[in-house]
Amino acid sequence: MGVTTGPAFAAADRRAGRQVRWLPAWLQTAVALRGLAVASVVANTVIVVTGGAVRLTDSGLGCPTWPRCTENSLTPTSQSAAHGIIEFANRQLTFVLVVVAVATWVVAMVRRTERPLATVAALGIPAQAVLGGFTVLTHLNPWLVALHFLLSAAMLAVTMLLWWRVRDPLAVAPVEPRARLLARLTALAAAATLVIGTVVTGSGPHAGDLTDGRVRRTGLNPASMSQLHADAVMILVGLTVGLVILAHVLATSPAFRRAAWVLLAVELAQGVVGYTQYFLHLPELLVGVHMLGACLVWLAALQAQLLTEPAARRARAVRGLRTAG
Repeated sequence: MGVTTGPAFAAADRRAGRQVRWLPAWLQTAVALRGLAVASVVANTVIVVTGGAVRLTDSGLGCPTWPRCTENSLTPTSQSAAHGIIEFANRQLTFVLVVVAVATWVVAMVRRTERPLATVAALGIPAQAVLGGFTVLTHLNPWLVALHFLLSAAMLAVTMLLWWRVRDPLAVAPVEPRARLLARLTALAAAATLVIGTVVTGSGPHAGDLTDGRVRRTGLNPASMSQLHADAVMILVGLTVGLVILAHVLATSPAFRRAAWVLLAVELAQGVVGYTQYFLHLPELLVGVHMLGACLVWLAALQAQLLTEPAARRARAVRGLRTAG
């Protein structure tokens, strides 16, 4: 995610809100806020991947209770298996998210910039923690596990939007309404693909820990769900191909054309991984790579859609920065 800044944004930054003494001056700059927004996107992606590692190593119930790891200990005991250590380590990454989110929220409050988005990003962490606790207490109910992942996807969208809004809103040329509509449809198709993908996982062999038979599946046919997921992917790729063509036909900005191509490339790579893992009977490593790919597809789709944001909305964002404080 490159950051482009223009004269209007630089002037707005100089006029931003009054600094406070208790926070280092360098942390109150637009550059710091943009860096924290990027860190939020990265951290939320990492927690998805580590959560996938918990599932793929059958460690979902390695800590069988919540918020403690065991009934008598907050941490894995010496008798804990590797599963308990893996699950506990994943839980600790939540604190990294907390640090990043709180820092982002504080800087946004001080700068009086994008406060609602920063607040939602911060509140999403305790919401995720509570939902994660319920998934453990319900012995990895597949629908709650799916919701847990989808909430992470929603947090990725929020942090991505936050990053977009705190960079230079006028750095990219406006896009025609036809391209904007197709980009939105493509983003919706990406969201639908994510939702169906969670159902596929909940119906298959990697829904959680099977060692004691406590974990339930959705009860849906894995092959049928995989076919439905493949159909959704085909629709997504078709829309993206249309987006690439339209971006060139309409002579849109280089940034938008590049974003469309990046989205298509990520989708094709994700498709190769998806089909390979299916025909190799879902090896854990490839499934983990596929989860990372799902995040990248989602982020790329959001990037393409955000590049079509109306110029009037970008201008309002700049005016808000100029009048901050």
